[in-house]
Amino acid sequence: MMDPVPAPEFDRYAEEYAKLLDDPIRRKFAGETAFFFERKWELLEKYMQRIGMLPEQSSWLDVGCGAGELLRLGSARFANAAGCDVSTGMMKACEGLHVVTQTDPSRLPFEDSSFDLVTVVCVYHHVEPAGRPALTSEIARVLRPGGTACIIEHNPFNPATQIIVRRTPVDENAQLLTARTARRLLSAAGLGVDQWTSYFLYFPQKMYRKARGIEALLEKVPAGGQYAAFGRKR
Repeated sequence: MMDPVPAPEFDRYAEEYAKLLDDPIRRKFAGETAFFFERKWELLEKYMQRIGMLPEQSSWLDVGCGAGELLRLGSARFANAAGCDVSTGMMKACEGLHVVTQTDPSRLPFEDSSFDLVTVVCVYHHVEPAGRPALTSEIARVLRPGGTACIIEHNPFNPATQIIVRRTPVDENAQLLTARTARRLLSAAGLGVDQWTSYFLYFPQKMYRKARGIEALLEKVPAGGQYAAFGRKR
């Protein structure tokens, strides 16, 4: 008799996910969790404008979409937007969104060349390093020619990020990766790496409203709380 397949790790966290993320530093940085997703969406909008991508004519996939926070912010802008996750428990909060269960962690449940944009937000640090190339190859597979993959991750060079990750229960098994590692994964999957790697989350929520111009000037300095790395399918 075969051993039962273990439930995805995040199914155990789903009901208390917001509580488990709570941290004094994180709370002081942003009074609302929504701020972190708003910053990611701002960054994605800026990138799409830069390369001339028209969301209203494009398809978007958010891999590891969780409770769908980022999808709720941006899905209405796209002709088609979808999410997938291995955790059905997390996706219970995705009512009204197009989400699909990823039954096989090593394969995305979509056809080849289906999307113009694929985002993977704070997912890779939960994936064993040996499994990351396969995930990236799957992302490249579902991208259309000329499409963009975006990896957003915690920046291991940021001391506050390191502290928060070490004491957050959902990150118990996390293995952070640098932007350089993210770019190498994109390149190894055959994606042309865009040099516009952006570091962000330098300033707390209240300060950012007044200092967004300064943060924009710091986007190439590898000190922000998170970073975004981009690769385009040739």
